[in-house]
Amino acid sequence: MFENQPLDFLKHLNPEQYRAVTAGEGPILVLAGPGSGKTRVLTQRIAYLVKAMGVRPHHILAVTFTNKAAREMQHRLETLLGEQSQSIWLGTFHAVCARILRREAAYLPFDQNFVIMDADDQIALVRQALKALNLDEKLYRPAGIHATISMAKNNLITPEEFTPRTYRDEVVKRVYQQYQTFLRNNNAVDFDDLLIETVRLFRENPPVLERYAGRFEHVLVDEFQDTNLVQYELLKLLTSVHQNVFVVGDEDQSIYRWRGADYRNVLRFESEFPDVQKILLQQNYRSTQTVLDAAQGVINRNHQRTPKRLFSDRGRGEPIVLYEAVDEFAEATFVVDTIRQWIESGKARGSDFAVMYRTNAQSRLLEEAFLRAGIPYHLVGAQRFYGRREVKDVIAFLRLAQNPDDEISLLRVINVPPRGIGEKSLVALQLLARETHQSPGHLLLELGEKGHDSPYWARFPGRSAMLLADFGGLLANWQRARDTLSLIELFDRILADVGYEAYINDGSEEGQDRWENVQELRRLAFEYRERGLSAFLEDLALVSDQDTLPQDQNAPTLLTLHAAKGLEFPQVFIIGLDEGLLPHSRSRDDPEEMAEERRLFYVGLTRAKDRVYLVRALRRSAYGVAVEQEPSRFLADIDERLLQRQGYRRTRSSATTWAAERSPSSRVPPSPAHAAILQPRYRPGQRVRHPAWGEGMVVDSRIQEDGEETVDVFFESVGFKRVIASIARLEAINPD
Repeated sequence: MFENQPLDFLKHLNPEQYRAVTAGEGPILVLAGPGSGKTRVLTQRIAYLVKAMGVRPHHILAVTFTNKAAREMQHRLETLLGEQSQSIWLGTFHAVCARILRREAAYLPFDQNFVIMDADDQIALVRQALKALNLDEKLYRPAGIHATISMAKNNLITPEEFTPRTYRDEVVKRVYQQYQTFLRNNNAVDFDDLLIETVRLFRENPPVLERYAGRFEHVLVDEFQDTNLVQYELLKLLTSVHQNVFVVGDEDQSIYRWRGADYRNVLRFESEFPDVQKILLQQNYRSTQTVLDAAQGVINRNHQRTPKRLFSDRGRGEPIVLYEAVDEFAEATFVVDTIRQWIESGKARGSDFAVMYRTNAQSRLLEEAFLRAGIPYHLVGAQRFYGRREVKDVIAFLRLAQNPDDEISLLRVINVPPRGIGEKSLVALQLLARETHQSPGHLLLELGEKGHDSPYWARFPGRSAMLLADFGGLLANWQRARDTLSLIELFDRILADVGYEAYINDGSEEGQDRWENVQELRRLAFEYRERGLSAFLEDLALVSDQDTLPQDQNAPTLLTLHAAKGLEFPQVFIIGLDEGLLPHSRSRDDPEEMAEERRLFYVGLTRAKDRVYLVRALRRSAYGVAVEQEPSRFLADIDERLLQRQGYRRTRSSATTWAAERSPSSRVPPSPAHAAILQPRYRPGQRVRHPAWGEGMVVDSRIQEDGEETVDVFFESVGFKRVIASIARLEAINPD
């Protein structure tokens, strides 16, 4: 039925791609360098399985890491396979697992209407757990506690198996146990549960595993280097029958270690599948050779990797600009001025540019510079559409209509708009729920249905029972309407029942904007008119920042290096190339962390098609004090012949030269002759005091070529700092 179909698409593959697409059965590892066409290889491999090898589409599972990547693959497969593509199981790890769990709910500790707690809900649930355990969230930060719980789940460690090594670990274990209890009481799962519960389902129910592993004759995985332990275990289980697993990845682009990703899964794959076919994709279709040579100079210093030689047919291209600014203000000014000149010349559009940085905090000065220049920009990682108050309110109402046991959503909207249900009523509702082993939502349904006839009516003083019953009645109506109305009709019914438009839109510009956001959510809901409420809520819970990146916005993009993965731009700026920023100071004493910082810089470089600007600052402010910066060690790995140096720089004769740029805090340096007669004011071993950092000891002091004295001090409060003596306001404690 499927064999001997036209294979015209194979004509456009290079030799390495052709070998990967047409490989036979068994385990196949494709190490795909950046811009080497891995999405093409994945999609055409699927088309080849169907058209040339006769594999039925519903026997194929393809797993990606983002919804954006899944949509792109689906679109390409529709072009290659037409309607046959609809039968392929294609989606993110989390979406595929959610689909399996809903189908196999009979084996699980929650039912098929479970809700998926988004990132904000998960933190809220940790806060509830801390409160239930009488723990101070100022001492035990919810985000940090949740990160530890998530890491444990990613390593398949349950609350019972979590082994404390410190007192904080003891606290985490207790919170983890309470957190899981709250999830189950809410008929809910978090992102990590989607994976770990699927692994547990397969391990504890061999017939279920056999059904899925038997069905999926071929499993294909994108971004394999970003898999964690639980995802790797999931893949082994799903491929346990046929052993036909096709993974595409690049250990050089593994940058998510902090959330459990382990590039060593590539090495494990090679050792656990000794008959694996290993194919390298080294031809780059994105960048110039100069960009690739610079990136390879950086990444070749890492170990535990397969060496690659990236090459491009796009020619040498422009040299990489290395700009050294006087300070962080001049750094931001250079970036914005350069972009403005390109746009005003008509040779580039705003959307051609990306400005990347290591930490979100670095965006502030950039944003201010763009605002001063009157240039619009798009900030990735700012408050997402789905994180806005009014959007989260409506989603919470819809989640309650699907799952009244969802206590997080209930607490969010039970008094939205205000209906007189106070804190005492909520506490009484929660206590009664715990006492009767029910969810607060279930109690509300009973109050709404039975009113005064409910045995719980008398447990609420004054008007509380009536107010709670009114909301319970609404909830019961939505429950019934869920099965009879379309998603849009249910959406409109809920908003009308609670009077949400009048509540959110007071006629002001902000109110109108908020109501527009609700209408935008409604437009999105309309696209799910056939798939329904469950699919709508599931996709919203699994959306990522990249999934909300505007496609046609003609403005420069500001984003972290982590968020840049999978994107590309004609011109890329990477700022903050100073020791302590990139690489980050946290990586200084950890070789694995340092290797990941190097991979992060490599990913940033290889996002560029035509031009790269590397930008650093000689000085940065810290608590009002200008601190001298050391250039990033990664810059030394780039061949000098690839660079065009600009800004403040030192020539080979060691004389100091300055570019035309000046910042408000810059000064003309003294001549080298004047600097030569200066002597350091501070000496090693001397005790000093700083107005912000307190007491410390001088480690070293020296006169720079610009005549400034720089002092290395170890402060008891903040550790090692390098400061400029003339403006650091250091006070000698034991002068002599």
